[in-house]
Amino acid sequence: MPTDPPIKAPSTPAPQRFEDDSIAVAERVSTKPPPMYRVLLLNDDYTPMDFVVGVLQLVFTMTREQATQVMLQVHRTGMGTCGVFTKEIADTKVAQVVELAQEHQHPLQCTMEPN
Repeated sequence: MPTDPPIKAPSTPAPQRFEDDSIAVAERVSTKPPPMYRVLLLNDDYTPMDFVVGVLQLVFTMTREQATQVMLQVHRTGMGTCGVFTKEIADTKVAQVVELAQEHQHPLQCTMEPN
């Protein structure tokens, strides 16, 4: 049975030399993580609790237990956190919740704020 050659660690590339004897050195660029946004569900007196739980399960992939806890938080305190996401994902999730609520003729509102 043949054995595989040993795996080598990747080597750092050698600096590039130019005709005038100058050397190009790659700079390390540090990047910071993107800003995060908290998606919030707002309470109303008309949207059924079961619908809210279903939306949380569908849009935010929560378990039934997690969705029920968030729904109760929304019911008791007036708002609840559905999750923390990058701006683009938060925008998409807010739009999905609003669209589902409109399709089912519920006044459920969803918003986002910087985390």
